[in-house]
Amino acid sequence: MGVSFHILYELQRYQEGVEAYSHLIELEPHHRSGYFKLAVCLEKLGRWDEAAANFRKALQIAPGNSEAQLGLGICLLHLENSEQALEAFDQHLSQQPEQPEVLFGKAVALQMLRRFEQSEAVYLRFLELKPDSEEALGNLIALNMEQSAWARVQRYALQLLGLRPKSAIALRALLAAAVERREFESAADYYDRLLDTAREGENWRGGRNEAVHYRLSHEDAVHLQRRDQTRLAEPRSY
Repeated sequence: MGVSFHILYELQRYQEGVEAYSHLIELEPHHRSGYFKLAVCLEKLGRWDEAAANFRKALQIAPGNSEAQLGLGICLLHLENSEQALEAFDQHLSQQPEQPEVLFGKAVALQMLRRFEQSEAVYLRFLELKPDSEEALGNLIALNMEQSAWARVQRYALQLLGLRPKSAIALRALLAAAVERREFESAADYYDRLLDTAREGENWRGGRNEAVHYRLSHEDAVHLQRRDQTRLAEPRSY
């Protein structure tokens, strides 16, 4: 076989791995690990459809391969096939309960299916195992913003701010929650902090969590502008 799978993987030589394992399964169509290793390399190259097909073949040969179930679930999420992704994650969890990365995948699949209450419960289970996960908190913020559940938006945003004091996602969420509650004093503070993160080069659009979007109404923007003008006119103490 030449270079081992482990070395190819560690060196990120995924295309070379695809070629090697494609050749291997041509020679040995029922090779026990060939389809799985080929699928992993395809997954790393972002070839989700092909990777999913090969994870399925790996599972036909070794139905108990939980890593193939996880890989299949991840590919199906990227293919936006959240129903089947959820099945794959549940299958994995039936063999190995409380696996953090699988719980996270399941929560994402449920969120994509708009089964928000179930998704939030799984994210919270995940956070018990990985309390410092900024991505999970960001997803919880997005999930609750979609439901206009502003108290929970504020709670998770404050948790995220505790982990990352200049988190643009958290500040955007806190700004949104304050505006919805007509708390313009707090909103102006969060708005200023958000502008500061932009000046300092932080990605204030939200990074990977593209679901966190909020647009101020014209009326709300006027309130904030007036508040900023008032604050600028106030005498400062030094």
